[in-house]
Amino acid sequence: MINLFRGSGRRAFDSLSEAEILALAISSEEEDARIYQSYAATLAPTAPDSAKVFRDMAEVEQAHRNMLISQFRQRFGEDIPLIRREHVRGFYQRRPDWLMTNLSLDTIRAQAELMEAQAFRFYTEAIKHVTDASTRQLLGDLALAEQGHGEIAQMLGNKHAPEDVRQEEEQSRHRQFVLTYVQPGLAGLMDGSVSTLAPIFAAAFATGDTWSTFLIGLSASVGAGISMGFTEAAHDDGKLSGRGSPLKRGLASGIMTTVGGLGHALPYLIPHFWTATIVAAIVVFVELWAIAFIQNRYMETPFLRAVFQVVFGGSLVLAAGILIGQG
Repeated sequence: MINLFRGSGRRAFDSLSEAEILALAISSEEEDARIYQSYAATLAPTAPDSAKVFRDMAEVEQAHRNMLISQFRQRFGEDIPLIRREHVRGFYQRRPDWLMTNLSLDTIRAQAELMEAQAFRFYTEAIKHVTDASTRQLLGDLALAEQGHGEIAQMLGNKHAPEDVRQEEEQSRHRQFVLTYVQPGLAGLMDGSVSTLAPIFAAAFATGDTWSTFLIGLSASVGAGISMGFTEAAHDDGKLSGRGSPLKRGLASGIMTTVGGLGHALPYLIPHFWTATIVAAIVVFVELWAIAFIQNRYMETPFLRAVFQVVFGGSLVLAAGILIGQG
């Protein structure tokens, strides 16, 4: 057998024998079936109907694999060469399935369509390098099958995930995103932004020292982030509430709490006191309005109520900090 790793470390497709082309097709169908099964497992908790689509697609790929193995056994016996996509120069690569876990349903479906288009091009090219009539016929049939998989996916989607079901699944994923990331992250951002206002600005006006103010702001922000993160992760494991992983929620809350405090602490790295204070005040203004927007956008809080709660309340805390620092 020709050395599998020559030249740049990969074989040229033109150098593959007919046995190796069949072996490559077998391993490719096996990998695609596993990817579809992985998509189905990922989608099952939040999009069960779409998960059925990918389970059916995996079964189709397994059927193709069995047809190829039968053809290989008939022509070349039982020993299938170990050759995979990564062994062939210029051969299409699959994205690792773990990169698809947090993407939308439409993105995953688009990736599946791309997989089928790539498989069609492979079989079309493979036919040119095969002389055996039965093998050419099989590869041609598989090329047509892959070309029609877009229609099959659409048909399966209509069967298992009609438009109203897809909308419901998207709404479910959106709700889960809000519960797991937006809600704890927003709570952390609000806590970090508002609760650190008074100590940071009190320290600034009491000392007039920008570096000391920055250190106080840094310690307050990091301390609040750690506290909020642990509190969020510990008080609800997510099993009954459906709010998702406590680790993810804790990280979202802790990180956003720290970010909220650092936003108006970092300007005090500027040595000039009034320049740093003006920049910090501008940052506070932007932070508070951003929080109000997020509340309105994701939590469906009426915008005026959000502005009153966050901007007005934050302004009072800011004013308290300044008054205390000047006292």
